[in-house]
Amino acid sequence: MSVYKLASVLLQYPTSSLFEGIDELDAYAVTSPKPAREAFGRFLDWLRATPPTEVAQHYVETFDLRRRCALYLTYYRYGDTRKRGMAMVEFKAAYRSAGFAPNDDELPDYLPMVLDFAALCPRGERLIRAHRADLELLHRALTTAGTPYAEVVAAVATQLPKLGRREIGQVLKAWESGPPSEEVGIEPFAPPEYLAGYPAGTLDE
Repeated sequence: MSVYKLASVLLQYPTSSLFEGIDELDAYAVTSPKPAREAFGRFLDWLRATPPTEVAQHYVETFDLRRRCALYLTYYRYGDTRKRGMAMVEFKAAYRSAGFAPNDDELPDYLPMVLDFAALCPRGERLIRAHRADLELLHRALTTAGTPYAEVVAAVATQLPKLGRREIGQVLKAWESGPPSEEVGIEPFAPPEYLAGYPAGTLDE
């Protein structure tokens, strides 16, 4: 299991199958490169030591109730704006060019789905790299919130190049202002089903 796939599994809603398979997840984590292995280890230690109901509550409080911690890569920089819709065209084009179709239940920039794609083909990893600044914004938000989920995003970041000067500028600007609100005529970007969580493997071939 790649770092991207393991991160995808851990960033989805914590169902009972996640806890039933925690030994297997530990086994996969120890095969990761050292920086990712250490980050995954810290997260899995917390997951093992925390009652499942508390983990589920923490997940909802972190990702559903905190605007800055949404698991949608383009949300932090673009919020619910038309610019975000344009940015997501890139994700759709990447899926199509690789012969994949994203699950219709989710938006194309949903991070676990993008990570599944990155685990399957080089085009997916290029997509993650292109949104390195967006991933950093999510990591900063999770770190500020004090959630162990920051470790999972940190593990993903260990597989990517460091931020360049332009990306640092994007991060600082977006971090200062927070996700923008919109413009009329934009439908909500998080579907109602988001609160219910999703099974692993949300990318259909």
